[in-house]
Amino acid sequence: MADEALVRSLFHEHGRAMLAYASQLTRDRAAAEDVVQEALVRAWRHPDSLVNGKGSVRGWLLTVVRNIVTDQVRARRARPTEVPESPTDVAIQRDHADQVVNSMVVMDALNQLSTEHREVLEQVYLLGSTVAEAAKALNIPPGTVKSRSYYALRALRDIAKRPVEAERPAS
Repeated sequence: MADEALVRSLFHEHGRAMLAYASQLTRDRAAAEDVVQEALVRAWRHPDSLVNGKGSVRGWLLTVVRNIVTDQVRARRARPTEVPESPTDVAIQRDHADQVVNSMVVMDALNQLSTEHREVLEQVYLLGSTVAEAAKALNIPPGTVKSRSYYALRALRDIAKRPVEAERPAS
């Protein structure tokens, strides 16, 4: 109980000065609070050092604060720098089932278009041709490429809106 009273009185009398000094040394409030706490623990463990008459109590406490900070700095320098944990080298492959299904749906829809409409869409969207390039490749006027692509996309949209009919086994 007397030890607890000693620590409380030390903190009450010298806590602010210790915290200010530790904050100045560490430049981090949380670290400074930890240093003050450690200094008070050392004072509690060695109460005879406070009353041996070799100097002021505050001087002893501030020396302990400085020594703790110095020890922490030395310990950090002695230890190798911590590096974050590296990610695992195993590549995670995403499930491509949706992509396969979408491709099948698009291919089925393209197969339902007329040959002329499908050829224009293949030139413009799959091969990335401009209207002029598609017209040249298909040997049709650019205006025809534009109108066929318009109607082909409209037909695809209508096909996509249709309800999906489940395949029924033959009876």
